[in-house]
Amino acid sequence: MRFNISYSVFIVLVVCFVASCNQTKELPIYNPSDFNPELVDVSLHNTIKNHTVADFELINQNGETITQDHYKDKIYVVDFFFTSCPTICPIMTTNMVEIQNEFLENYEIMFLSLSVTPDIDSVAILRKYATEKGVIDSKWNITTGNKKHIYELARKSYFAVVEQGDGGLQDFIHTPNFILVDKKKQIRGIYDGTNNKEIERLIHELHILTN
Repeated sequence: MRFNISYSVFIVLVVCFVASCNQTKELPIYNPSDFNPELVDVSLHNTIKNHTVADFELINQNGETITQDHYKDKIYVVDFFFTSCPTICPIMTTNMVEIQNEFLENYEIMFLSLSVTPDIDSVAILRKYATEKGVIDSKWNITTGNKKHIYELARKSYFAVVEQGDGGLQDFIHTPNFILVDKKKQIRGIYDGTNNKEIERLIHELHILTN
């Protein structure tokens, strides 16, 4: 009898352990109030719920117009960069390539990079950069466009640059952040794109969103 009871308890513990391992972690939903206020347009400082990223119109490395429709029903990772950046951008791009390759066969996942120096980063420069870095066109759009529009996306949608100058017409400072956006256009994660542990966490949480 004692053996049977002990064996039953063992089975219950194993079942509970397996069930807990299979539970899907619920990722948070981020709103403007969850970010450093320096990264958020002042008009959104008190927004604590229901934030979604705005529609956009950008030009990619192939000279194609890219809009939110290209990311409809997709989970995607966003960053802000510029091709001549000598410090954090090369590290960020290398890490984004690693994530791209991890999800090469997963058509739910895409990537979006926006240049913070769009006047300098022409389509030709973006094309050269994309080719050199290993960007796969079907997965990842490296984009330029209207500087004011990019600034507004950075400050009002993705919260990834610090305001500089007179409302964004001057150069602005971008963070190393990778921003994870779900199929409902909600922000589900913020990661340091230069940190290997953070890249591992992002890959793990991308798997969670696609399960």
